[in-house]
Amino acid sequence: MSVAWTRRALPKFPALDDYRFSVDLRVRFSETDAQGIANNAVYLNWFEVARVGYLARFPGGYRGLIEQGVEALTIEAHVRYRAPCGFDEDLRVHTRVRELRGARFRFEYLIERTSEPAGTVAEGWTAHACVDARTLRPTRMPAWLAEAIAAAEAS
Repeated sequence: MSVAWTRRALPKFPALDDYRFSVDLRVRFSETDAQGIANNAVYLNWFEVARVGYLARFPGGYRGLIEQGVEALTIEAHVRYRAPCGFDEDLRVHTRVRELRGARFRFEYLIERTSEPAGTVAEGWTAHACVDARTLRPTRMPAWLAEAIAAAEAS
C-alpha cells in the first residue's frame, strides 16, 4: 500500500506486560473495504477470536460453560481505533479479563500490528454476563472458571 500511515511509526498504548494471553491473526481480503483497509466491524470478530482462545486454555473452555447450562452473553462492546490496518497484515490481539464480579466480567483487548509498521492499531473491551441458558436469568460464573481466570491473571 502506498498510504502515508504505512510509513510512520505507530504509537504504543497500554503496557503489554499486563496482558497474559494473545492470539495472532492475519487480515483477510474479505475483511477489507474498497480502499484495502480493515472494516471497523471486523475488530469485534477479532475480539471474539481472542476471547474464545483465552477461554480455551481452561478445562472445558467456553464449551464447558455451555455444557453446564451457562451462556456468557456480550452485553456491551467498545473499540477505539488508533491506526488503520490492511489486507495481509499480521496482527496480535492481546487479551485479559478484568472486573470479574458474580455474573459479570469484562475482557480487554489491545490489537497490535506485528508486521511493519509495528504498533497499536486498536484497543477495546467487551462486557459479559453469565446467564442460565434455559431461563436467561443471571447466574454466577462457575467457580472453576472464575478461579482459573484469577490464577491466570495473577501469574
